[in-house]
Amino acid sequence: MLDLLSEKELPGGFTYPDAFMRAAESGLISLEPWWLLEGDRLRVRISGLRERFPERQLVPFARREDNDDVACWDVGSGKVCIIHDFTTPGREQRAEYPHFYDWLRSAVEDFIQHD
Repeated sequence: MLDLLSEKELPGGFTYPDAFMRAAESGLISLEPWWLLEGDRLRVRISGLRERFPERQLVPFARREDNDDVACWDVGSGKVCIIHDFTTPGREQRAEYPHFYDWLRSAVEDFIQHD
């Protein structure tokens, strides 16, 4: 079973999208160089993102192993954003995807290129 954020830990009104749950439960999120965030690593990351980028409501779900990029939902827009963590606020966003599956397609391309 996945150790994701509980309803109490998530921002108000946000729930994990069905597409994400389907992919995560089937293991499709752990595509090198992207790895699913869960458990303590997920909780530490969301806490850090809240400290570093207090103007944004971000829910992380995957991290990239070869840099500080984190895939997150931007609760305000509903889109998936790639956030370059540990940078100056205002310079953190690297990419944006309208839907989780759009990000997943990109993650599969990263997986192929990472070989």
